[in-house]
Amino acid sequence: MKYQVGDIVLILHSNEEAKVVDIINDKMLMVETRGVSYPVYKDQVDFPYYKRFTEKKIVPARKEKKYVDDLKKEKYADQKRVEDGVWLTFLPVMDHDEFGDLVVEELKLHLVNHTKTIYNFVYKLHFFGKPDFELKNTVQPFEDFYLHDIDFSELNDSPSFDFEFSLAKPEKNKASHFEASVRLKPKQLFAKIEELKKKNLATFSQKLFDVYPDLQFEDVVESDNYKFKLEKAGFKVYDASKARQHMEPARSVVDLHIEKLTDHWEKMDNYEMLSLQLKSFEKYYHLSVAHHQPSLTVIHGVGEGRLRDEIHDILRHKKEVKSFINRHHPAYGYGATEIFFQY
Repeated sequence: MKYQVGDIVLILHSNEEAKVVDIINDKMLMVETRGVSYPVYKDQVDFPYYKRFTEKKIVPARKEKKYVDDLKKEKYADQKRVEDGVWLTFLPVMDHDEFGDLVVEELKLHLVNHTKTIYNFVYKLHFFGKPDFELKNTVQPFEDFYLHDIDFSELNDSPSFDFEFSLAKPEKNKASHFEASVRLKPKQLFAKIEELKKKNLATFSQKLFDVYPDLQFEDVVESDNYKFKLEKAGFKVYDASKARQHMEPARSVVDLHIEKLTDHWEKMDNYEMLSLQLKSFEKYYHLSVAHHQPSLTVIHGVGEGRLRDEIHDILRHKKEVKSFINRHHPAYGYGATEIFFQY
């Protein structure tokens, strides 16, 4: 049967009606029921006209009087949505090739928010570490947000699906941002697609996070006799083995342009701006080392090269730095330095 966007169809397994919102391919539709969108195969739906006709009675039953107290509650009013985190969902678009085999042509990517929180996000797609696509937007609670399509052949180019989340309404006890990334190896991807075919499923998902992280503070360690003496003398004692988990999340890319660091930069002189930029660099450098990141990209711009030269002088004296390079970057030109760490 041929369906069009806007058609009302009957979901056969649940016997409920839904609206067609997208034609995925000649095998699948995207439908919507009560504000929730999901994919279905065309052989799982039908037009609802026969059902409506057979449900009508030739002689209408006598209507009884209804009172307000007799009205039933809305069927779905008391149903609670399950909060199970934020996910990146892949929808394979399949078709038959010239030999009649079912093959994947592309993947549709969706960001799925199964929480009650509104998030701002920056999404970046990288191939072989080089940026290819970027999107900034907001995802609402329990929303399925369409990102883009990716050709199946491009999955051999080491794709990296990188996200940076922040709260749409900042909270004092929550982290200022949170980074999450998904990297799928071709072997893993092929295995997931074969599993979909066997189980007759439409999508597979990778969890980005369960709960948005709290702003972390250092915890004081329970004192033994020696620690008790130090605390009694006025010192705070910390458990070094747990320090990393209580630190602010590290960043893989840091933009040191002054307008990214403060809203009041126009009132600052050159010395104040440079001092703030170097202070921010030192902060994110030490966070990268503390979290044992393999690398850090620092965006310093081109300009006269003063900030770049200051950063390079600092890096030459850092024992954790294996190497650093200021080469042409597809996204930043010569305005960024890549730092590689050794531990």
